[in-house]
Amino acid sequence: MANTELRIKELCKEKGITQAQLADKLGIQPVSFSQAVSRNKFNMDRLSKIADALGVEIPELFDKPKERVIHCPHCGKKIKIEKGE
Repeated sequence: MANTELRIKELCKEKGITQAQLADKLGIQPVSFSQAVSRNKFNMDRLSKIADALGVEIPELFDKPKERVIHCPHCGKKIKIEKGE
């Protein structure tokens, strides 16, 4: 996928599963899956299967956080970003 950051890691945290667990659901070796995630190397068929496994639509794999919200990289908790004065 050209210059598009996939949100697979973030979505896994939101869903409370590891990438290894997602790889197992998809029938992919966890190491191969991790490498593919790092390189954003998935075809549409695989993206469809990933979206199904995560319970999201394909576009959600690409969406950036909305409403100025980010997710903690450690616990996945949503953090609202507010403009300071």
